[in-house]
Amino acid sequence: MRPTRSLRPSRSAGFTLIEVLVALFILALMSAMAWQGVDAIARSRESTQARMDRLLRLQTVLAQWEADVHEVIDTQVVPGLNFDGATLRLTRRQPEGVQVVAWTLRGGQLYRWSAPTSNALDTLQDGWMRSYQLLGNEPGTLQMLDHIAQWQLFVFLTSSNGWSNAQSSGDVVQTAPPAPVDPPPPVPDAGASGAGTVIGNGVVSAAPPVAVNHDALPDGLRMVVQFAPGGAADGTLTREVRLIHP
Repeated sequence: MRPTRSLRPSRSAGFTLIEVLVALFILALMSAMAWQGVDAIARSRESTQARMDRLLRLQTVLAQWEADVHEVIDTQVVPGLNFDGATLRLTRRQPEGVQVVAWTLRGGQLYRWSAPTSNALDTLQDGWMRSYQLLGNEPGTLQMLDHIAQWQLFVFLTSSNGWSNAQSSGDVVQTAPPAPVDPPPPVPDAGASGAGTVIGNGVVSAAPPVAVNHDALPDGLRMVVQFAPGGAADGTLTREVRLIHP
């Protein structure tokens, strides 16, 4: 008896359409998960780099602030250091003379302004007066930090052996008029004649000096900065500097 041949078609080897679609779906899902992982790593790296940049800038700003405070000098002409709640004004030594420097907080941003260095009384007083009229766009103005919610300064006085608000009055001392230097050293911006009276720390005045009362320089300065979200640091930063009087 002859065997009969089956009329059912044999199944060829391969994948069905449904199997191919399932494989493509799994591949797409794995690709999406891998992309999200790579994107998260890239974002984390950018965030870390941005934070490192902010911290480096903060260290640079603190170094500049400490350098200004370390060089504070009492010229006996204008206050050596003054804080009104928003602006810290000080006079600092420079190789070429004395310079007025102002650190001011405006709109959550901390600026540093510096006047031209000079040994002339009029120039020094003019720089001190200009520090009360700053708008933020004057020559010599630099934006130092942003995202600052508040800052406060405190001074340390050896006489009271404690810290107090920098806006309060310190120790008052009287400066006796020193003997004028004869002949006075020539100063380029002291006037056409180049003559004047040295009244203290190389500052030259055309008028004779008189005894005045002024606040003595403190022995230490503490800065407390409270950062807003997105600032160079989280929360509050405190930095203390000891003032070395000549």
